[in-house]
Amino acid sequence: QIKTRLFSVSPQFLLLAAISIPCLPRLPVLGSLPWLGGGLPPHLLFSQLAHRYGSLFALHLGPHYTVVVNDHRHAKEVLLQRGRDFAGRPNMVTTDLLTRGGKDIAFADYSPLWKLHRRLVHNSFTLFGEGTSRLQDIVLSSVDSLCAELLSGGRLGFDPSPAVTRAVTNVVCTLVFSATYRHGDAELQEVIRYNDGIVQTIARGGLVDIYPWMRFFPNKSLRKLKDSITVRDRLLTRKLEEHKASLTDGDPRDLLDALLKGQTGKSPGSEDEGITDDHVLMTAAEAFGAGVETTSTTLLWILAYLLHHPEVQDRVQKELDENIGSERAVCMSDRGRLPYLDCVINEGMRIRPVSPVLIPHTAMTHSSIGGHSVSPGTRVLVNMWSIHHDPQHWDKPDLFNPDRFLDNQGQRVTPSCFLPFGAGPRVCVGESLARLELFLFLSSLLQRMSFRLPDGAPPPNLQGRLGVVLQPLPFKVVVTPRAGWEGGAK
Repeated sequence: QIKTRLFSVSPQFLLLAAISIPCLPRLPVLGSLPWLGGGLPPHLLFSQLAHRYGSLFALHLGPHYTVVVNDHRHAKEVLLQRGRDFAGRPNMVTTDLLTRGGKDIAFADYSPLWKLHRRLVHNSFTLFGEGTSRLQDIVLSSVDSLCAELLSGGRLGFDPSPAVTRAVTNVVCTLVFSATYRHGDAELQEVIRYNDGIVQTIARGGLVDIYPWMRFFPNKSLRKLKDSITVRDRLLTRKLEEHKASLTDGDPRDLLDALLKGQTGKSPGSEDEGITDDHVLMTAAEAFGAGVETTSTTLLWILAYLLHHPEVQDRVQKELDENIGSERAVCMSDRGRLPYLDCVINEGMRIRPVSPVLIPHTAMTHSSIGGHSVSPGTRVLVNMWSIHHDPQHWDKPDLFNPDRFLDNQGQRVTPSCFLPFGAGPRVCVGESLARLELFLFLSSLLQRMSFRLPDGAPPPNLQGRLGVVLQPLPFKVVVTPRAGWEGGAK
């Protein structure tokens, strides 16, 4: 492969640039798939290929020409500087099923209606979030239940994952349709089960998304995905009908209320297209898909790393003791007093990004990346793993080191190559909710209890397993209450 540098912008050079993104070999029909074997998950495979082809390279996923971005400079170009050019989404069989043909936020193609829908969701979050204490109250109530459940585990080692997932699911259920569940509640189990069914199968949709005609053949994963979606839609449709029947002129009780009230908006320049019931349903569904898995997984990764680094846990607890004490629960206004805790959260999101490769983007128009011309319809994959593990920007990137987010004065710093929620027009719409949850859950857990390994147990495996998100493999903890928090709450 000859790499060319663009020294001027003459037409000849631009023509050269148009063909010079290094590309993997390809075969008819299969594209570059034969060169993507070896069993490595995509984020590690792409990082490996970047060593050979450079940080920006292309491949063919079947018939689809796809550019892979492995460094933050090109990622910023795709997500921010030319964010509008690359704001499209590819049409895929699994996500089409999941979102009723793109009636959600994350997978829907970029359009005036999508912008209207996204603005409505953003405004609905604001009703509960930034300016009010409602969101904090919802999270703190779940925190109390989680602490009580973890502390009831006794002195024996147990897997914290089910309890953490339940607590985060409860936050989303309260936020979306005002339902709070107790441990063991049948409806909560149903929500967790269908969510898990979707998470386990959507990641296996690989080939059917590359070759849509394969959906007409027997496919166990696709069958399970459809079954999980049917259960999900039945439950959410029931909640939506209940909300419609009890909607009042007062303040919205939850996200469903807020979306129903905002449904009257129309997208600019369209006669009939507006936010339909399907859009409302798919937004509620996405709150579970995107809101539960990501937050609970990030918390579990941080716990896994704390078991490897007990000195980090001690330092966070010292910061909590000195700045909050044990007389009251932590709240959002304490965030400024807990810089090191914030750095632990950031380092958790850096070292194990829940979406190691972002949802595919599509070029909506002729554009360019790194001076190379990109034509409309090109798929673009941003490898967040590679960006967050780039040794040129992160000292010893495989080491868990929260101090990298502090400067010499002990003040927080955010490196420009840290993009845990993406950026630009497609930045995660739930970012402020996720940050609030991660802060309140982690600070409360470490204020009230300590985590250690069961006697003789090896520390957690840090390789992880890739589904929709990169999850830690199951591990066991022993939980002991800290002074004054024996019951889990004040």
